Amino acid sequence: MSRNERLKKFEAVVLEAVDEAFSTLGETAKTSIYFHLEHKFFIQEKDIPYMIDDFSYALERVFGMAAKHLEILIMKKLHEKITCSYKWEGPSWLVPELTFRQYVELVRLQYEEKEKTENVEVWVNAEENQKLHV
Repeated sequence: MSRNERLKKFEAVVLEAVDEAFSTLGETAKTSIYFHLEHKFFIQEKDIPYMIDDFSYALERVFGMAAKHLEILIMKKLHEKITCSYKWEGPSWLVPELTFRQYVELVRLQYEEKEKTENVEVWVNAEENQKLHV
């Protein structure tokens, strides 16, 4: 499978994860969210994988602090769809702070590199030389 094909497939998986997360709020709420994304923030459903930062900002504007819970739900749905493993090498009390965009990017990297290698090493916090193995 070519890189372009893998990327297209990953984008479809992201859209499925978003749609499933929105569906947990009910069909009416899901339709309303997509309507607001398109008409207020100019983000069409098909463009969400390309506009993760804008999508995250729009969710924040619509849901306020509750947007983080929705992003976590989307991340869980995405994680269910793509088998990837994470290994944190650092103190157990210290959890790396990943933004929604960073998480999606890490999963995309894992998805693209899946056939090439078992591990993708990503720096989470370069200042403290902490690594996250994906």
